[in-house]
Amino acid sequence: MSTSQEAATVVLDIGAAGKAPATTSVAAPAPAPAAPASSQPRKSPGTFFFRRKDHGSRCVALLDFLLRIAAFGPTLAAAIATGTSDETLSVFTQFFQFRARFDDFPAFLFFMVANAITAGYLVLSLPFSAAVVLRPQTTGLRLLLLVCDLIMVALLAAAASAAAAMVDLAHNGNLRANWVAICMQFHGFCQRTSGSVVGSFISVLILMLLVIFGAFAIRKR
Repeated sequence: MSTSQEAATVVLDIGAAGKAPATTSVAAPAPAPAAPASSQPRKSPGTFFFRRKDHGSRCVALLDFLLRIAAFGPTLAAAIATGTSDETLSVFTQFFQFRARFDDFPAFLFFMVANAITAGYLVLSLPFSAAVVLRPQTTGLRLLLLVCDLIMVALLAAAASAAAAMVDLAHNGNLRANWVAICMQFHGFCQRTSGSVVGSFISVLILMLLVIFGAFAIRKR
């Protein structure tokens, strides 16, 4: 019994040894298709923010340029109107005349010179303002324009205030000092000087806006 079992075991071992071990071939997974290369360069997350920042600075610079052109008109008109304020009033005869001229009043003379200087400055500042529009990242030009604008605001505001006091005196007079109102006789002179003062104060307001915008643009930098 044991001999037959051993013989059967030997036969099974020989049969198993004669057969080649079965090999299973596993197919390698196909490589994933490569992602198509992007033709446009990848943008960094902060690119959009900086572009928006430069766009806003350029808009402020363009507004600065337009305000300088707007301030030039009233300032030049005030200087011309004041410089040509001259009226002669004949009383009884042509040999007895009264004359009102701007250079007879130091306040009006200062007013005319200040407006002429401011108008010249506004023209000279236009190329610098245009350069800031083209290159909004330049801080040096903005700072230079801001300092000069502050000086012009102080000069023009002082001159306009002095001229406004003289216009009020010409219209209303001063009873305590026995100064009569000359505008009752010199209508043309008072109209020209009054209009010049109004135009000059408009220019002062525009220059103040230029100072505010300039300071805001520098602060953003």
